[in-house]
Amino acid sequence: MFSNISFEYPYLLLLVIPFILCAFFCIAKTPSYLIPHLHIFQKSNQKSSLLINILKWFTICFAIISLASPIRVLDTQLIKNDGINIILDLDASGSMKYRDLDENDDTKNRFDVVKEIVKDFISKRKADNIGLMVFGESVMMASPLSFDKQAQEQIVDYLEVEMAGSKTAMIDSLASSINILKDKKAKSNVIILLSDGEDTASKIPLKVVIRLIEKYNIKVYTIGIGNANQIALDQIAKASKAKSYTAYSKDDLELIYNDINSLEKSKIEQNKIVLKEYLFFYSLFIAVLSLIFLIFLRNKE
Repeated sequence: MFSNISFEYPYLLLLVIPFILCAFFCIAKTPSYLIPHLHIFQKSNQKSSLLINILKWFTICFAIISLASPIRVLDTQLIKNDGINIILDLDASGSMKYRDLDENDDTKNRFDVVKEIVKDFISKRKADNIGLMVFGESVMMASPLSFDKQAQEQIVDYLEVEMAGSKTAMIDSLASSINILKDKKAKSNVIILLSDGEDTASKIPLKVVIRLIEKYNIKVYTIGIGNANQIALDQIAKASKAKSYTAYSKDDLELIYNDINSLEKSKIEQNKIVLKEYLFFYSLFIAVLSLIFLIFLRNKE
């Protein structure tokens, strides 16, 4: 019930300390008078004095609590349009069946290794809006732009080689990724394009895609596996003012994705809207009510 209640200015709660010290060390000295039968009046005043003290401390404590501004946090929302949109564009063509990336495990093909590293990359980009594109002979969107990293990691597990055909439509896939990002307002729009061979199935010319990249100011980091179509990948990366990489092993791929992760830092975690409910009026109401009763009892004496 009280787990999400906190104070905006908790240090003001320390104001109660001077009042406690004063209660012990600031007692006023009054002259003594000898009055016969005083005990008759003392009994009648004991209950009244106790109530006055309770009301006095209620007034002090709840006034200080009000100054500290108690709040209940209702929700925290990220300002998503100030972050980074990332499309992971993955080659799932027939050539990704080769088992030459992981020297320590020859049961894993190229795509299995890529899936492992991509999942790790996704887990590190908690604040970013990420989408998944897979291409073979055709282009398939595996996941739209989303902040649900757990769901995306599960989607990556279900991806398979040749699920979009055995040929390679790399340029068409890049065009589809650009189409998703072209109208997105964000700090940065990024595509990470990974392929391991020549483009054998695209219908869109490379020069058209390069014009689109330049027009919509989209960064395209390209990763070529082995003897990939490195000339085209270099052209794409250069046109988008990004970097082009070549990977010959699992270790190379890990270093590449780590490098991209360090280059594209998101500050979205610093841009938050905290929805909160102010509760100071409850404690202030108790403080004012206690003060009214205190004044009434003091004047009654």
